[in-house]
Amino acid sequence: MTGRSVIVLGAGMCGVGAAYHLLARGFDVTLVDRGPPGRETSYGNAGLIQRECVEPHAFPRDVRTLLNIALGRGNEARYHLAALPGLVSPLARYWWNSRPAAYRRIVAGYEALIRQCLAEHAPMIAAAGADDLIMRTGWKLMAHSAESFDAEAETAHRLSRAFGVNSTILDAAAFAAAEPAIRQPVAGAIHWTDPWFVRDPGALVARYAALVQRLGGRIATGDAASLRRAGAAWSVDTDGGRIDAASAVVALGPWSGRLLRRFGYRYPLFIKRGYHRHHQGDSGLRTPVLDLQAGTVLAPMARGLRLTTGAEFARLGARPTPVQLARVEARARRLVDLGAPVEPTPWLGNRPCTPDMLPVIGAAPRHAGLWFHFGHAHQGFTLGPATGRLLAELMQGEVPFTDPAPYAPARFG
Repeated sequence: MTGRSVIVLGAGMCGVGAAYHLLARGFDVTLVDRGPPGRETSYGNAGLIQRECVEPHAFPRDVRTLLNIALGRGNEARYHLAALPGLVSPLARYWWNSRPAAYRRIVAGYEALIRQCLAEHAPMIAAAGADDLIMRTGWKLMAHSAESFDAEAETAHRLSRAFGVNSTILDAAAFAAAEPAIRQPVAGAIHWTDPWFVRDPGALVARYAALVQRLGGRIATGDAASLRRAGAAWSVDTDGGRIDAASAVVALGPWSGRLLRRFGYRYPLFIKRGYHRHHQGDSGLRTPVLDLQAGTVLAPMARGLRLTTGAEFARLGARPTPVQLARVEARARRLVDLGAPVEPTPWLGNRPCTPDMLPVIGAAPRHAGLWFHFGHAHQGFTLGPATGRLLAELMQGEVPFTDPAPYAPARFG
């Protein structure tokens, strides 16, 4: 063990992003996960590196939206009754942080990370030989009513003025020409042109992990729950035996909070679950399309057309209840030529969310050598390399590329 040895717990996008940047700074890195890289939360998403997503998802504040969610009328969000007692406090804080004054400060911290996402993914994609997985075509948001189309167009103009985010406003005819596979007429669409689309998100993470190995890092199968302090070292048990290191990085996504409770940290993480399922063929779509009315992304992946769902609030490990996916599939059959399902059962994943919508990045407040890199909510796939760089800069003692204060672990006490 050397003073620059690091165990990174979690081989999703955030874990491999941190490992890559630590290796670039001369650290001795071992990446530890219970399964292959990129098979958990990073596997199940819309495959978007979302340069346009400069504003995180705020808590709905209008009564109509909240009532629709409470009564299960919409498809953007649903909840398990059993999970509500544990959600009251974090969701109340989430609601409070969504008020305009607080939200503006949060957006400033969020946008500082998002603006780096393409710049940090690009060299990793090149070095990993993963360009075949990338489509630099953006994605389209489809609005069915004139009212929602006008609102989304105004948002696109506002984000362009404020943050330089690029988009093209498509009226009904322009959208029909751009996506002829969509069978139903719509009011219009916003084509967000900056983001990149990844046709196999899990494969991209796996290639990043292979790059980590080529750069001298090691990948081990092990149990993050075995993390412990052993004298001056941090230790974890793996299939190849115990590994000791001077530092440990917790990048376990939704499982981070459970592990850290053993060390006296009680972060107010809450879970937004999501489902997806592939259907044979790509239905002729040229880019991913978000159906705003149904709360789903139709993404032409390598395995077929992936249909995603909105958020489901549930306990970590609760049984699957893919109600939203059934609605999404019924809706998609009316929109496109939908092939047969590829998987016998839907995929289910968990997103780790914080009440202030910002990730937790930095040194543990009370344990030397312990570092945190989690809480990215919907954007771990987008932000992993950028926040991995920030974490590595902090561990190296460099001047970070952005002020790390908004993401400091100590902000939750």
